[in-house]
Amino acid sequence: MPEPKKPGAKGEKVEATPADKPAEELPEDEHVPGEEPQMSQISGLLVEKPQSVTAVKGKNVTFVTKVDSSQMLRKPTMKWLKGKWMDLGSKAGKHLQFKETYDRNTKIYTYEMTIVKVVDGDAGGYRCEVTSKDKCDSCTFDISVEDAGEDAGELDFSGLLKKRERKQKEEPEIDVDVWEILKNAKPCDYEKIAFEYGITDLRGLLKRLKKMKKVEPKKSDAFLKKLDPAYSVEKGKKIQLSVELADPNAQVKWLKNGQEIKPSAKYIFESVGGIRKLIINKCTLADDAAYECVIGEEKSFTEVFVQEPPVTITKMLDDVHVVVGEKVEFEVEVSEEGANVKCFFSSVNRPTNKLTNSDLTLKAAEQAVFKCEVSDEKVTGKWFKDGVEVIPSDRIKMTHIGRYSGPLTATLIDSCISKLTSSLTSPILLYYPLCSFLLNGDLPVGEKMLFRVTAVNIAGRSPPAVMAQAVTIREIVERPKIRLPRQLRTKYIKRVGEKVNLVIPFQGKPRPVVTWLKDGAPLDTGLVNIRTSDVDTILFIRQAAREHSGQYTLSVQIENMEDKVNLEIQIVDKPGPPIAVTVTDVWGFNAALEWKPPKDNGNCEITGYTIQKADLKTKEWFTVLEHNRRPSCTVSDLVMGNEYTFRVFSENICGMSDDAGISKNTAAIAKTGTYILVEKDMCSSPKFITPLVDRSVIAGYSAAISCAVRGHPKPKIIWMKNKMIIGEDPKYLMQNNQGVLTLNIRKPSLFDGGKYTCRAINDLGEDEVECKLEVRGMVKNFHQVQCVTLTMT
Repeated sequence: MPEPKKPGAKGEKVEATPADKPAEELPEDEHVPGEEPQMSQISGLLVEKPQSVTAVKGKNVTFVTKVDSSQMLRKPTMKWLKGKWMDLGSKAGKHLQFKETYDRNTKIYTYEMTIVKVVDGDAGGYRCEVTSKDKCDSCTFDISVEDAGEDAGELDFSGLLKKRERKQKEEPEIDVDVWEILKNAKPCDYEKIAFEYGITDLRGLLKRLKKMKKVEPKKSDAFLKKLDPAYSVEKGKKIQLSVELADPNAQVKWLKNGQEIKPSAKYIFESVGGIRKLIINKCTLADDAAYECVIGEEKSFTEVFVQEPPVTITKMLDDVHVVVGEKVEFEVEVSEEGANVKCFFSSVNRPTNKLTNSDLTLKAAEQAVFKCEVSDEKVTGKWFKDGVEVIPSDRIKMTHIGRYSGPLTATLIDSCISKLTSSLTSPILLYYPLCSFLLNGDLPVGEKMLFRVTAVNIAGRSPPAVMAQAVTIREIVERPKIRLPRQLRTKYIKRVGEKVNLVIPFQGKPRPVVTWLKDGAPLDTGLVNIRTSDVDTILFIRQAAREHSGQYTLSVQIENMEDKVNLEIQIVDKPGPPIAVTVTDVWGFNAALEWKPPKDNGNCEITGYTIQKADLKTKEWFTVLEHNRRPSCTVSDLVMGNEYTFRVFSENICGMSDDAGISKNTAAIAKTGTYILVEKDMCSSPKFITPLVDRSVIAGYSAAISCAVRGHPKPKIIWMKNKMIIGEDPKYLMQNNQGVLTLNIRKPSLFDGGKYTCRAINDLGEDEVECKLEVRGMVKNFHQVQCVTLTMT
């Protein structure tokens, strides 16, 4: 059996058949099929990496790797991989076991992978990969498996023979490029060459050869220098991405995560000759993304990793001295806005005291003893009586032994009870209560009353203390205040006939006096209803009229305190017609009109005018202008030979006036030319110039029949079905537009078929036309479609 030979090129390892044979080396830019090249280490996270081993078949083998997490914000992610993409985490069980530990002192994560009872299938290339946000690191290692040998109790004679044979046939190494041989060889020789050079992964070999033949490294036509594979920048700093183009005039596009970037203060594009630069100012975590530079169909890719610097304290805490009970503020400045800051405080031992005696009640000439225990022997105490420091004397003696201040011995001379307090040398504040008493009861409001107070103790009652002057009994006063609703703070507008209901709350105690005024005069309760409670007042008008408009004043008053508000109510109506409508001038096909505003504007501003025209022949009115703001206008496109009259409607917020102002004179549009016009009698009997046409329609679909008639005076139109006059039947809609007559039939049924007649009548005669309408219905019977037609004649 031929012995594997070692290629001389330096590179990654190729698995060999014998376990003790050194692995074959490949070129620098290639790797073994079935294994990935070791990724570039962006940051050294792995402080201890697993090493390649030769495992004994049937024994256990353990790999250990350690990760430094001192610069990480969260726990890293560890993956154990075999070959290119086989994740061993999903294979955990009896054969593969994983373990993870964490040392809080050193902040080191330790990961272990144990292969229980190694078998031949465990041989190959492995990789451990650790990632943490924008940082990553990886390491590759190999496992080769050999038989137990003598340790298993049996001798492998074939193995011994092989080794002896290799020693006898040792030859000088020859540099051979296996892949060049495979690329130039025929496909039928691949298996023979792979066996000769110890390549066992035939599937990976074929895949790599296919890729080598298919993807030949070609030089970019557009880029002389592409983007680096990755960039790293600190948060808040500036980063620059640069490419060099073959064509200095070429246009480039910059993309971020597939979206085109537009120039701005954040992103700056620079072009110097064939060099194109993208500058990103003040990088944030949102700029951590994939970027592309695109020229036509060619692209250059890179990734930008934004590192978040640790938060530091830029301004330390300052010592603060405050008095007990006051508020204290501490200020600290950190390097980043919005950083999460935690505050801690530690307690400080302060000297305290503890009275060992409670209040005492003694008789005159008896002795009283008080003791006070303090927390520190070095602290001295002071005794106070009614807020005045006690001075030692023949009658009062004080001692200080250890942590006890006292005993204080005092002999009471009189029957007054004195209060003794012990104080430390630090300053303290003493508070004395003020005696008060609240009289609850129905005291007469407005009356003047005297009160006296007597002190009582175990010795008896003291003489009463009388007030110097009498007290007037009053209710607790709350200032009057009106809470005017928002909609009443501006002009309140209602139409004539509508209901007005205004609820205005107020406050005040005792109950204030409410007064309503209109335009400065007392409000007439016959026109407006007023209802007042303790908390609000209501103004109600059942049907508003124009005389209800005006300024209303609401006043609430308690004695000499008062609050008032003004609200304006406006009741509006439609305006009257304009007056003095006159045709002031006629020229060509135009006429000029003027008028005066209406006498009654509806109690609001006139917003516009609507102008209509009618020729004296037809007497039909047509609108020519709407919402005209000025009291004058010019009407154009009048027909030559006609004489026109005009009318004008006025408008306000309630709508158009009910009546119109009609022009006093007319506008006659004269005919031009020198010929003599002989007036012709235009009167004629009705005559249909377009007859009705027979129609066939489908039931359920709306239909229409139409014709045209001419006649003067305007004829009267009558529609009939089967010689019966069609009345106000909602199924039929009759229209007459300048002599074009249309009858619309809404969703006809089979019974709507028949003969329809249109008759035109005036003073000079009559005329009629008729047509036949056929209505077809679609009926399904025994899966066959039959056409049913009902025709009435």
